Amino acid sequence: MKTVLITGTAGFIGFHLAKVLLDMGHRVVGFDGMSDYYDVDLKKRRHQILLQNANFSCVEGQLEDFDALHDLMMDAKPDVIVHLAAQAGVRYSLENPRAYVNTNLIGTFNVMECARELGVDHLLMASTSSVYGANTQMPYAETHKADLPMTIYAATKKANEAMGHSYAHLHNLPVTMFRFFTVYGPWGRPDMAPHKFTKGILEGHEIDIYNHGDMYRDFTYVEDLVRGIGLLVDVPPVRPETAEDIEEGDSLSPVAPFRVVNIGNSEKVRLLDFIEAIEDAAGVKAKRNYMDMQPGDVPATWADASLLKRLTGYSPNTNIRDGAAKFVAWYRDYYLI
Repeated sequence: MKTVLITGTAGFIGFHLAKVLLDMGHRVVGFDGMSDYYDVDLKKRRHQILLQNANFSCVEGQLEDFDALHDLMMDAKPDVIVHLAAQAGVRYSLENPRAYVNTNLIGTFNVMECARELGVDHLLMASTSSVYGANTQMPYAETHKADLPMTIYAATKKANEAMGHSYAHLHNLPVTMFRFFTVYGPWGRPDMAPHKFTKGILEGHEIDIYNHGDMYRDFTYVEDLVRGIGLLVDVPPVRPETAEDIEEGDSLSPVAPFRVVNIGNSEKVRLLDFIEAIEDAAGVKAKRNYMDMQPGDVPATWADASLLKRLTGYSPNTNIRDGAAKFVAWYRDYYLI
């Protein structure tokens, strides 16, 4: 049994990851700031579920508060740290960029400092497919250049990757950065498109569809995503002796125990097809409001997740119809509709 400290356990992905790791027999310690970016009651409900397991404990605090984070880390003495907590949301970064600098840069630095001091076996940190930015070479592979972020959110995540590499190199700290592709599923965030679409469809309101629906996403079901993370926990990168030791297609650094891994469904899905899957699950047709592209958005994302398969033997595979049906069923149950 490992002790795994997860930042963001009251969040959408952190909640699901904690459940998976607890099921695997690990002890999980959570740290979450309970920010009011979206409904805090939803976050509290997630923690209440996790607290029913005796191997889960949690502390509330902000990542920017180094003393609070450090005290928890030194007390818990985790073998592994999974850093998920962040200021999320591409569009909110247009309104409040400072929140991303404070949480995603300073907060992540604090996590890395604790990991360095503890000498953990593995530090895993969340990045995003948004770092691929203006890159049009698809499917996105970890070895592609990702130097043209389109939002401050993506820029902070790209910075996290660079920060992680420097710590891996300087301190021989094994670091894995995983890049998420469009994640959806039960207990999802209310600011995300699947939640907004389902709410609008069930309530009979118009749903906003950007770029007039001419968009594609690699929709990844949340349980698939966290299974991938859980398997990566046991695959810490090892600094290669020479660059020639790195297999083709592996993002392993030639100078550090550092690797980037995509976690996606490896399927480019038209946005309108995803909306139709929600409509079918809800039994209601959407009232559609077609709009122009939002600043910072990209027309398509699509993951090459072959490295994840090579490292863990696992590939996400939930199709959008099954995933949408599970999400709509949860939504109806949670909101009593």
